Amino acid sequence: MKEDQEQLTDFLQAPDDPANDPLLGLDQESTDSASQIFARRELLKVGTVPEGDRIVGRNEEIKAVANELRHLAMGEPPNHVMIYGKTGTGKSLVSRHVVKRVIDSANARGINAGKVYIECKSKNTETRAARTLTQELNSTVDELLDAGESTIRVPRRGIGAGDYYEYLWEILDEYYDGIIVILDEIDKHNDSDELLHELSRAREADHTDAHIGIVAISNKIQYRGRLNERVKSSMRNKDFIFEPYSASELVNIMEHRRDAFQEGVLTEGVIPKTADLAAQEHGDARKAIDVLRIAGEVAENENAEQILDRHVEEAQTHAEVDRLTDLLKAHPPQAKFVLYSLMKLTNSNDRHAFSTSDVYDRYNLVARDVGVDVLSFDRVYQILKESAFLGVTESQKISGGREGNYLDHTLLRDPDVVLTALLVNEDRLKKLEGDFTPPT
Repeated sequence: MKEDQEQLTDFLQAPDDPANDPLLGLDQESTDSASQIFARRELLKVGTVPEGDRIVGRNEEIKAVANELRHLAMGEPPNHVMIYGKTGTGKSLVSRHVVKRVIDSANARGINAGKVYIECKSKNTETRAARTLTQELNSTVDELLDAGESTIRVPRRGIGAGDYYEYLWEILDEYYDGIIVILDEIDKHNDSDELLHELSRAREADHTDAHIGIVAISNKIQYRGRLNERVKSSMRNKDFIFEPYSASELVNIMEHRRDAFQEGVLTEGVIPKTADLAAQEHGDARKAIDVLRIAGEVAENENAEQILDRHVEEAQTHAEVDRLTDLLKAHPPQAKFVLYSLMKLTNSNDRHAFSTSDVYDRYNLVARDVGVDVLSFDRVYQILKESAFLGVTESQKISGGREGNYLDHTLLRDPDVVLTALLVNEDRLKKLEGDFTPPT
């Protein structure tokens, strides 16, 4: 025991040489040699835009989008583009790849062109989007041919969207012949109508002489129907729908990332298994690649020499927990207690669907156990519908005869995965669960 305590103390003490910190699993040997699992880990990171030859299964989409935007490379106005599809279907990847090539070609032809990528989920107000657009174009002026550093100084704070637009028009007329703006997840932008209208009508309204092309990306195909008529009129865009990837396409995509791993590390069935799991559930290439990366990290943490099927299975569970944990972060505590109630019902019954009354009765017990006020029946009903909208649960209308219609609610995720994600997000539930062991 004394020896173990001494080893623990040594382990926790800061090392004399921080470059070889045992707490981080680093020593001289590990510092001087690459991971035995990964060769180019960055190829598996979310957000990485790979080389064109690694973009698989979207050749027709690449050509079609390029055909709408190519005019800028000839000094003419590009068409606007709207791309729909579920997450992980290559929308952002194709857009960023094509836009980069159009801008590079334009600049090589002596046309001063720029690009901006805006993640609308985080830049979700008109002011934030206008600020990002203005500042990024201003900061990249020095990348234009013979342009030099911009002499325009844009305030970082303290002004509104209208003021940022004024700076934007000045920057465009001073330095640019044209730009293309990618608005990713435009459906999550609070002021999307205003943003799209302002950018799409800039030349018509004599704000600038520069050409502006818009690539708007949405995970919801019904988004276009939400746009007001003036935006639809000014956009006059070409629509594209990206379908989920098939298992064979996912295999091809991951084969093109095989060199992220050391040679011989991936056993024969790992990529097909990862692809099959992804194709059955969502057809999302981003999630499939993420599972492949996590499988590598699981194997690496075990000091294994190869990635096996069991590493993929464990990685799949880890990925599900991570995604659900992120999703539940934005949920208020009461919504977590309602979801927890449905999860407990699912875990303790042979049936899988439960009426709102069933869930509400269980929620009453949970709310009292964690010491919070009990919400009304109607509010719990609304929370369950919101959870269904997020894809965590499913609600189905049931005809109840003399009792009228009611909703049945079904948990769509593995109960242990849901519980693990809830416990990460809510300490009060940890006390109820005690020694719960997360799934592996």
